[in-house]
Amino acid sequence: MRRTCAWTTLVGALFVLSVVPGPRTSLLAQGPGVGLLLASSGGRAESKTPLPRSVEERKILDVLEDMVRTQRYMENVPQEDGRLLRLLTEAIGARHVIEIGTSSGYSGLWMCLALRSTGGRLTTFEIDPQRAALARKNFMRAGVDHLVTIVEGDAHREVLKLKGPIDLVFIDADKPGYIDYLNKLLPLVRPGGLILGHNMNSPAPDPAYVKAITTNPDLETLFLLMEGSGIGVTLKKR
Repeated sequence: MRRTCAWTTLVGALFVLSVVPGPRTSLLAQGPGVGLLLASSGGRAESKTPLPRSVEERKILDVLEDMVRTQRYMENVPQEDGRLLRLLTEAIGARHVIEIGTSSGYSGLWMCLALRSTGGRLTTFEIDPQRAALARKNFMRAGVDHLVTIVEGDAHREVLKLKGPIDLVFIDADKPGYIDYLNKLLPLVRPGGLILGHNMNSPAPDPAYVKAITTNPDLETLFLLMEGSGIGVTLKKR
């Protein structure tokens, strides 16, 4: 029953996010979890600041806000993209989440907001030792380091050590490498799991990756938040 409810929530969220009802209306993920603010009487929808439901959630959001102020050069995804990551992670009840490209830990913290509720863990891969060290500090000060394993090294090799089932994969690393990550991780993703590819709009994605996720009959893909960096949301069909 819980899987069914989670899937219904996910489908509803993706449907709303993928529909643009009018030329002046923009739909964005709205916190604290899966809510959305819709336009009324033809006006433009406005994305609101995430609302914490607990002291622990407030702590994570405070760190995210501080990172935007003090580490913006390392902010690997826009806030709206991060909120979508949290929404999808929580909606499918993800417990085993893989991230390729840790950077400062900004995107990982958004997913940790969900993993606190789902009882899951994040394994995130980073090739740059300095970025990995910064992310480790950010996870610690947000109080979620116990939910995260940072793997330093070349993810193309390191992911071969992973075991399934994986609930959700977020790829945000070397763009020509997306197809290799997909080929190596897709067999480990459970039916009903998600593969999320960042930068489907800017910078330009690898055509081989786009072809792979849009021409495979075992997959269903939508491209969301394409007014910005863009995220490809790919479902591995049951």
